[in-house]
Amino acid sequence: MELNVSVEKDSISISIDNPFRLDLGSIMKRIEGFAASKGAGLDGMFINELIPMMIKGIAGCEAGCPSDAKHFVSQGFKNFELDYIEGGILTAKAATINGKTLSIKMFPDF
Repeated sequence: MELNVSVEKDSISISIDNPFRLDLGSIMKRIEGFAASKGAGLDGMFINELIPMMIKGIAGCEAGCPSDAKHFVSQGFKNFELDYIEGGILTAKAATINGKTLSIKMFPDF
């Protein structure tokens, strides 16, 4: 899986080799460092909860892909605007505490 995190027009990509053995601490450090370098405060955004839910929406297809992703989007998550894009891509977009736009896209490996 591939995770793309954008703040305004700048972005980073993070590879997720095994979504079932997620190193969330390492991923969060990269996201937090990137966001800080762009002046985006992530306080209160719950990204550490969002990412596993996005992974489950894509990788947790035991109930039939892409229904889990669509179900996740229909439920919503905190202040994020969620969207499902054909091909199994999930996006989450929200404003940071200092008004910058944070966008997270997760791309499947299938």
